[in-house]
Amino acid sequence: EIMKESKRIEESSLYSAKGHFAAAHTWANFHLIIGVPIVVLAAIAGSSFISNNNVIAGVLSLIVAVLSAVMTFLNPNERSSSHLNAGNSYDALQNEVRIFRTIDCWREDSEQILTERLKNYSNQKGKLNQGSPQIPWWAYQIAKRGIKAGEGSFEVDKDESSMKISDQIPKKEKISFQDKPTNVEETQMEN
Repeated sequence: EIMKESKRIEESSLYSAKGHFAAAHTWANFHLIIGVPIVVLAAIAGSSFISNNNVIAGVLSLIVAVLSAVMTFLNPNERSSSHLNAGNSYDALQNEVRIFRTIDCWREDSEQILTERLKNYSNQKGKLNQGSPQIPWWAYQIAKRGIKAGEGSFEVDKDESSMKISDQIPKKEKISFQDKPTNVEETQMEN
């Protein structure tokens, strides 16, 4: 059950990280798409006012005011930053849980120690869920499509995915008594 639960946390963290990254990317683009025209239109409005084109200056000033209000209200730069930070936090958790599942669980720690560590990862995920902004539905859908297309997997995992975990653990060589020299003289004679 420890392995199953760690896989659940890992998968959930993957979807959350990718969803937050998709939202961060979209909000950053929105910031540029609205921000650059505000700057350009404000410059044109200013030059129109100087050259006594009051109607053009007035219309452009009104457009700049509306776009600025939209930018202030939506605050895409802050949204992008908070989603990016959340995505990085979920990504770090996913990496920690993956290392726990693929390496730490195979050490000789007791089941009680592994269970406590798993509970800590679960609590960490819960805190991330509470402190992170909600992933918009459209960002989750983008993330889901990307993950299904293979964006969340590593090349090394594709090669080893068909192997059983027990096959990946190195085996100790067994030396039979027939292979061991019985005394030093026999070894020297063979050399």
